Amino acid sequence: MIRILRNFDYTLLIVPILLSAFGVVIVYSSSMVTAVFEGLGSTHYLIKQLQWFILSLVFFFIFSFIPYKYYQNHTKKIIGVSIVLLVLVIFFGIESNQAVRALSIFGVFNLQPAEFVKIGLIIYLAHIYSKKQSYINDFFKGVLPPLIIMIIIIGLIMLQPDIGTSVIIMLIAGSIILSTNIRFRHLFLLLFAGVVVTVLAIPNMVTEKRIARITGAYRPFSSPDDEGYHLIHSYLAIGDGGILGQGLGQSVQKLGFLWGAHTDFIMSVIAEELGFIGVATIIILLMTIVLRGIFIAKQCNNDFGTFLAIGISSMIGIQAIINLGAISGLLPITGVPLPFLSYGGSSLLAVMIAMGILNNIARSVKKQKEYRTRQEERGEYQYKYSS
Repeated sequence: MIRILRNFDYTLLIVPILLSAFGVVIVYSSSMVTAVFEGLGSTHYLIKQLQWFILSLVFFFIFSFIPYKYYQNHTKKIIGVSIVLLVLVIFFGIESNQAVRALSIFGVFNLQPAEFVKIGLIIYLAHIYSKKQSYINDFFKGVLPPLIIMIIIIGLIMLQPDIGTSVIIMLIAGSIILSTNIRFRHLFLLLFAGVVVTVLAIPNMVTEKRIARITGAYRPFSSPDDEGYHLIHSYLAIGDGGILGQGLGQSVQKLGFLWGAHTDFIMSVIAEELGFIGVATIIILLMTIVLRGIFIAKQCNNDFGTFLAIGISSMIGIQAIINLGAISGLLPITGVPLPFLSYGGSSLLAVMIAMGILNNIARSVKKQKEYRTRQEERGEYQYKYSS
């Protein structure tokens, strides 16, 4: 066991597990009152999150041992299954909060395919763009074709509707494309096309509910009992926390005032109970994962591994930024969970699978460095022996 763990990247091993384990604790703290209000036991969400945490650990280690290059041979299957799952959601999905995003698996648990589709699309884009590096300067041949698949996937996700995930996917794709050798004018063309499509889509996307979210984000005190209610109580939670917080389990806003205390607004509860120190610690740990992933991407001598690491790192970072932006009023509330911490099995399982893949890339980089070191030492020894 020690020899097996020796090959792991300890940062990408310890930090995700530490965050996920703390997530179980804070989900219990933030959900016990909500569970009682819903007529459930106070430990209802704790038990569910703990079950997903254990399952996520299993999948984390499984994917840590699967060579990341294995996915290159199955990219078509992965993207095909992703599209099929999104289609199934449209026809057989479960409605919740005026959206259809989950599938019921044997009536035992619900799974949100979009969380896993993000990983599938990252694998697909990393594979395709790694093959197209020799002619990436040809926009219509090297850059555009993979984006057609991405547009199809975004279209299916928008039908749920899930604007938050759609935005995340576009930003992830952008981060992968930026890491290629794409020409600046092609990048500008993509940005321009994105703006045009967004402007054309706005009339169909604008609803009273979405307008209310924007109003609630940027003018919360104009309607404190309606659109701005959730954000105002998030402000109260953050403000009450101060530097050290009120203490674990001592949040007042989770007592029926703060909607989504154990999901979208879980960081607000952390701020109230553990203060600035707790929030800063969580942000530093999330930044550590992202920066470590980018470092691994730079160290990898395989284009597919590099793009895959960039995609996974950006997925964690983008989701965290959108969630934190929502609870602080910098961005509209889009229902994006905080990675590792928010309640939800699909989100936790997906990010831990992604961490397993990233850890395998890190293990591969570590083995490459050890091999080069042995070669250099052997070469030096042979040089001394021959002289």
